[in-house]
Amino acid sequence: MAIIKLSATERRRVSAFFTCLMLAIFAWIFTVLSNPYKYSVKALLVFKNAPQKRAFHSLQPDTVSVDLTGSGWDMLFSKMNGGNRSIPVDLQALETKSYVVLSSQLEQINSKKGFDQPITGFNPDTLYFDFSNRRVKRVPVRLITAIHYQHQFAQSGNIALRPSYVIITGPQNVIDKITEWDSDTLKMDSVDETVKTRVMLRPVSEGNMSVYPKSVQAAIPVDEFTEKVLAMPVKLINNRDYDNVKIIPQKVKITFTTPLTKYAEIDEDFFEATADLDLWRLHNYKALPVTIKKVPQYCRIVKIEPATVDFIIKK
Repeated sequence: MAIIKLSATERRRVSAFFTCLMLAIFAWIFTVLSNPYKYSVKALLVFKNAPQKRAFHSLQPDTVSVDLTGSGWDMLFSKMNGGNRSIPVDLQALETKSYVVLSSQLEQINSKKGFDQPITGFNPDTLYFDFSNRRVKRVPVRLITAIHYQHQFAQSGNIALRPSYVIITGPQNVIDKITEWDSDTLKMDSVDETVKTRVMLRPVSEGNMSVYPKSVQAAIPVDEFTEKVLAMPVKLINNRDYDNVKIIPQKVKITFTTPLTKYAEIDEDFFEATADLDLWRLHNYKALPVTIKKVPQYCRIVKIEPATVDFIIKK
């Protein structure tokens, strides 16, 4: 392959040529981007002043195409910023109409300065809505949690929410299907004491619905847990045909976990151990498994010794 050798003067000329070429390209790009252009971007609709006596449902997506006029630089930066812009839409007209004309609110929308350039139009310009009966309903709050406790610590009582109910308002066909309202997920790690915090509720997904209040106060009792062992008498159930049945042994040991604060007060009266004689009568069991029918809240059975009992039937 032939190698072109340039003299020092020729190298300077080539360097100057490419330098001028690059400057010309940058100047051309700058000139092009400085010219005015009409372009469109997507914007999210944010409804306000919803009608109080009419429940509505939007018949189009919750985004519109917004027409803007600006330089090429403005157009370039708007594409780089993505679709994180929103425009407020006043729904007061829905008190008497079934549509809203966005261009009639153009001055009001531009005054909010949501965009760097004034908005010149919308696509679509008219938003249409469907209406149904509006209903108010009171539903319980469901706390969503993702709590990780320290070793030997756990929830030791009922969660208290204040308020425990919320008021939801919206179209009757939607409200009728709602039986509870979820909170945002409460996430905590290494918890070793009672939790008292405010939790936001899940926001409404449609502009024609509302929920009040927006947050609740949550109290979650937390305690350290330990194991306890009790001797429990076994109660025979479904003894319909035989009066004299002897269980061997008559008592079993149950090992369970309990909060330290309740350790002293929990005794055998809090539990009920049973053996079902129908398992022998109907299924020919040779030994009856022991079942704990009654267990205090937040106590967890670890093991039962023995897990089964023998029996003797005297006719």
